Amino acid sequence: MSTLYSRRSVLQGMSLLSLGLLAGCDDSSKLSFKYGKDLSDKIMGRSFKLTDSQGETRMLGSYRGLMPMIFFGFTQCPAVCPTTLARAAQAKKLMGRDGERLQVVFITLDPERDTPELLDKYVKAFDPSFEALYGTLEETAAVAKEFGVFFEKVPSGDTYTLSHTATSFVFDSRGNLRLGLSASLTAQECAEDLLTVMEVC
Repeated sequence: MSTLYSRRSVLQGMSLLSLGLLAGCDDSSKLSFKYGKDLSDKIMGRSFKLTDSQGETRMLGSYRGLMPMIFFGFTQCPAVCPTTLARAAQAKKLMGRDGERLQVVFITLDPERDTPELLDKYVKAFDPSFEALYGTLEETAAVAKEFGVFFEKVPSGDTYTLSHTATSFVFDSRGNLRLGLSASLTAQECAEDLLTVMEVC
């Protein structure tokens, strides 16, 4: 049976000192994550501008008030991308009503093959609220660099696949980078750390 987390359960067992650290909502607030990596001291992803499947320009500020979780990948990815998106959908459910504030944003690293229509259909197969963004090859490379994301084409027969960083980057509702989730974490582990972010902002 799946475990349904609440914000109260996340705080159980934390010391009073830890609670004090969670009181603010600013760049300097340090968080205590059980599973993911604290990225609160990193400045990444603040200036990207890409396009969504409806042709609208999206940037970090477009998600203010929500908790964006950004993941880079491509629709023909054989394992990591679908697994990560499925995990995100499950984590969102585990978060209960708080999951409504989680905004999963999938940025394609393969704009040559990933059309807006294909991207929209792909991400919404995992959850109707998920969004996909794309740019030119140059824009894609610039955004990946801004996040410190590695990617490269790998020949595969008469076509190619992509090798890429599999970290999910989580921002709080004010646009501060907070958390990095590795591909090895479970949905339950992700949900608990995501709720910790929500306790701050």
